Amino acid sequence: MRHFEMDKLQARGGSVGQSKHHESAIKQVCGKANYVDDFAEPAGCLHGYPVLAPVAAGFITSIDTKEAESLKGVIRIFSAKDVPGKIDIGPVFPGDILLTDHEIEYFHQPVLFVVADSYDTARTAARLVKINCEETEAVLDIHEAIEKQHWVRPPHSLQRGDAASAIKSAKHQISGELMVGGQEHFYLEGQVAMTQLNEDGGIFVQSSSQHPTEVQHLVAKILKKPFNFVTVEMRRMGGGFGGKETQAAPWACLAALATYHLESPVKVRLARADDFRLTGKRHPFYNNYTAGFDENGLIEGVHIEVNGNCGYSPDLSDAIVDRAMFHADNAYYYPAAKIVGNRCKLNTVSHTAFRGFGGPQGMIMAELIMDDIAAKLGQDPLTIRKANLYRPGRDVTPYHQKVEQHVLAGMIETLEKDAQYWERKEAIKAFNKTSPFVKKGLAMTPVKFGISFTVQHLNQAGALIHVYSDGSIHLNHGGTEMGQGLNTKVAQIVAHAFGVDFETVGVTATRTDKVPNTSPTAASSGTDLNGMAALNAANTIKDRLIEFVASHFSVEAESVEFNDSKIIHAKGEMSFSELAELAYMNRISLSSTGYYATPKIHYDRAKAEGRPFFYFSHGVALSEVEIDILTGENTVTRADILHDVGNSLNPALDIGQIEGAFIQGMGWLTTEELQWKDSGELASSGPATYKIPAIGDTPTEFNVSLFDSANPETSVFRSKAVGEPPFMLGFSVWSAIRNAISSLADYKYAPDLNTPATPETVLNAVVVTKQWAADNLVSDLGSNSELDTNEEGSSHV
Repeated sequence: MRHFEMDKLQARGGSVGQSKHHESAIKQVCGKANYVDDFAEPAGCLHGYPVLAPVAAGFITSIDTKEAESLKGVIRIFSAKDVPGKIDIGPVFPGDILLTDHEIEYFHQPVLFVVADSYDTARTAARLVKINCEETEAVLDIHEAIEKQHWVRPPHSLQRGDAASAIKSAKHQISGELMVGGQEHFYLEGQVAMTQLNEDGGIFVQSSSQHPTEVQHLVAKILKKPFNFVTVEMRRMGGGFGGKETQAAPWACLAALATYHLESPVKVRLARADDFRLTGKRHPFYNNYTAGFDENGLIEGVHIEVNGNCGYSPDLSDAIVDRAMFHADNAYYYPAAKIVGNRCKLNTVSHTAFRGFGGPQGMIMAELIMDDIAAKLGQDPLTIRKANLYRPGRDVTPYHQKVEQHVLAGMIETLEKDAQYWERKEAIKAFNKTSPFVKKGLAMTPVKFGISFTVQHLNQAGALIHVYSDGSIHLNHGGTEMGQGLNTKVAQIVAHAFGVDFETVGVTATRTDKVPNTSPTAASSGTDLNGMAALNAANTIKDRLIEFVASHFSVEAESVEFNDSKIIHAKGEMSFSELAELAYMNRISLSSTGYYATPKIHYDRAKAEGRPFFYFSHGVALSEVEIDILTGENTVTRADILHDVGNSLNPALDIGQIEGAFIQGMGWLTTEELQWKDSGELASSGPATYKIPAIGDTPTEFNVSLFDSANPETSVFRSKAVGEPPFMLGFSVWSAIRNAISSLADYKYAPDLNTPATPETVLNAVVVTKQWAADNLVSDLGSNSELDTNEEGSSHV
């Protein structure tokens, strides 16, 4: 096979590097884009709904279903004993139970499954079931779980050098801790699945899932059938963010269970409040650190402990806490480091994947340390960040992977200059001295995010391409479209490979009977994996066509070019559609599968070293905020972002992903607060009690630029992943809020600021900071009206 360059080529038809609109955009705007709940329900379609446990921990003593069964329209109520195969649907490790028939491990855990002739009847009947329990003591506090060593999986640690000795011998030592809040996915389309029998007696599943293959496997396992008994289709999701990687599977399994027994189509759709209660969140974390550093703020050693609140079961928590550990350095070199990760078991719903997959919860520790060192030394935080960046000679991570690309120093310098960091910093200091109640803050934070699944075997993908005899192209790949533009990018890649217009390529629904054994669309790897698989399929067909043209027209293969929907060779040219027809008439295969497996990656868990990431994506964000020290309210007034996507496949989509990720990250850090009642029941179960950012929370001035730098690794056309890395640019908002509060202590004190930094949390930090200033700065500053402004403010705490 000829080698086809992976670099971005000059325009040859196709559309790589162009800002093409999302392939479903017009349908979505017009309301014509179908999601699972929009599909016409088959004749005789039934509806299912789970019966939920009334306690957070305990044992079922009796169940009374009489009232529910007497309700008109109720067809059947299923329990664990009706499952022919496995009841445990843990995606990696056992522990995730489809229906419990004995022990209850979290509030609202599914116990039974009601099937009725309508959605309303099924939901009403589910509420009529009476479950009596012997309640036991629930573990709802992460500190209690740590104290009891209550783990879902064993702890793991990374070590490079002697951290304890390095910290002890350093000129300065500092310690800190941080509670990191979780986050609700809040996808627009909730969890939904519909199942029916196909004509061969197998099960056909339509599921809003990021991982159709896993849904296929789990449905087959609960039914005790081979995988080919189940076909899963997924055309598009109304958002996923990780919340549909594993947690879409239970609802497809329950629907399939009912279809299997009743031989009828069955649909499951969770009400929004129950979607909140029954699906896992971003893992909340409790983290702490100790660091040693020199007089210039250069870190010499760190000890970091990250403790993930995993909920009741393993789900994906092992890999999520691993990634938190891998990213506890962010962009900074630790000469000696020990990083410990605990997987804490609590009696809540099992927490799961979320954009960043644990990376944000670890990375925030690096930014906490930088801010704390700066306050300790009386330096600007950006100076400390720049001093500690990875660079040649200081380039080995705590997990022993060498950092080979060093672009962040230049990116910071560019943004520093273009966004006038130092000038604005001085202006903000002057403003804060004369503004008694509104304080401004400014912070610039970098991102270095590793790209690849930390579970090695998931780093593979497949694709299927047909070129029809009229020159039109059919594309199917193993990735899933959740609004991020994956289908658009992969279609651009295929169009570019053949040198044809983007509109020539049609993308169809992801199906397990077209591309098998797929990985989830997650870890920012959707385009990297599926784009390369599709390119390999296209190149296989292209090879055949070049060989045919060379033979048919008696020309050298090297003379054949695909350009502007034409094929040009030494003796002439023809349209791509004419070539397709000619090749078909001469019995040339115009169909091919494609496959790709990420190279170079490996990780030895026993030694805690390796290369878990193929490459790193980078970004830098500068955020300016205002806080009201009387109420704790905060506003982001301006954000400037420079982000590294390698050779951008689609600048418009990439910028959209960066903007959305930044806002979502900002929301996680400032407004999105999960709350549980003392009973263990989720209290923040809807938009009335859980606040995501709205359009009014968008920075008034919002500047996003792409950093022009090809990926040094052989990714598809030298592009880089864009889904997750910009999420962590939101750290600049959190650091800017800390910076604004710190102004109350002449920037000599870095306040504790747990996330999310809600008005209550900010106000508490304000009061503590003012008290510290009163205790420590009075001799330097004397009576200061700024420090004395608000005895009233402290009464709000």
